[in-house]
Amino acid sequence: MPVAPASPRLTSIDQLRGTVIVLMLLDHVRETFYLHAQVTDPMAVEQIEPALFASRLLAHLCAPVFVLLTGLSAWLYASGQPRGRHAAAAFLLKRGLFLVVLELLVVNFAWTLAFPPGVVYLQVIWAIGLSMLALAGLLWLPRGVLAVLALVLIGGHNLLDGVQVQGDGAWAVLWKVLHQRDWIELGGQLRLRTSYPVLPWIGVIALGWVIGPWFARGGDPALRQRRLLWAGAGALLGFAALRASNVYGDAPWQVLDTARQTLMSVLNVTKYPPSLLFLLLTLGLGLLLLRLYEHPAVARALRPLADIGAAPMFFYLVHLYVLKLLYVLAEACWGPTHGAYVGVDHVAALWAITAALALALYWPTRAFARLKARRRDIAWLRYL
Repeated sequence: MPVAPASPRLTSIDQLRGTVIVLMLLDHVRETFYLHAQVTDPMAVEQIEPALFASRLLAHLCAPVFVLLTGLSAWLYASGQPRGRHAAAAFLLKRGLFLVVLELLVVNFAWTLAFPPGVVYLQVIWAIGLSMLALAGLLWLPRGVLAVLALVLIGGHNLLDGVQVQGDGAWAVLWKVLHQRDWIELGGQLRLRTSYPVLPWIGVIALGWVIGPWFARGGDPALRQRRLLWAGAGALLGFAALRASNVYGDAPWQVLDTARQTLMSVLNVTKYPPSLLFLLLTLGLGLLLLRLYEHPAVARALRPLADIGAAPMFFYLVHLYVLKLLYVLAEACWGPTHGAYVGVDHVAALWAITAALALALYWPTRAFARLKARRRDIAWLRYL
């Protein structure tokens, strides 16, 4: 396969970010206009239609790829700074705290439109922020030690699934943040939902830092591409072998009435917190996509995805408020159409809405990405 020319910004990384953010858009369109067909985690494969299952399954790529690329980007940032790890640690601390505040004040409001909020959902931006704070300390470890720690967190955290806590004491709150998806009662009228327990995500961001040297400027692109191929294929083979054994890494799959339902059961992996099998499947696919996007022809054909991926936080924030505005307008025009919700009738409509929104948001996102690239003197732009 031809080797893509070196560039100051790696197009393949931006294209992978752009890919998963469009898949995330699809999932959020589903959460906006298809709430009458609730999706559990893991999914109820005997009740869910295959098209909806596939849409949700594709969205599973989003969080693992974002978190992995956050660690990878942190290494790339460090490699280009005179103070190296010191600069990366300082940036991770500031950006991590920024993301935590962003989740609490801006992202949560986009979902609830409630201020002051009665419920705060601690979701993916929160998890990325806390993972960045953790990486700011972990990046000082030797690379080999950090690699072992990352693999232990990713592969071993399911051993802790049976540890469940009650109440809202300090240790209970800490465990709910780390590994138990649950409610935290703060008293009065405020509740927190730890939608994204962060312990395995810390392993994923650390893994991203560990593979950073594969992308070092001046390195061998062919060697990097072989590593991506073997790592991605190895993760998928590991998923297949472990899933076939049905002994560890997630809830067991079952033989159901049809071959299609049985396949859905095999692929039905747990996201909250992400199981070992969830991460083997999604990170394996993500690494193979990253390898594919290094092909020059693919890079040219999918250039618009790189434009979106160059400003993912801008796209993320804008699309949340656009979706909420569309829902409010639809409710005002038509009222509830499916029980208590405004919704569409078919999954195909979700894909059509997603395509239209991706096209509409492409131009402002590209303009913002170019502003970021042009105005490097404006420090706050780096946070978006």
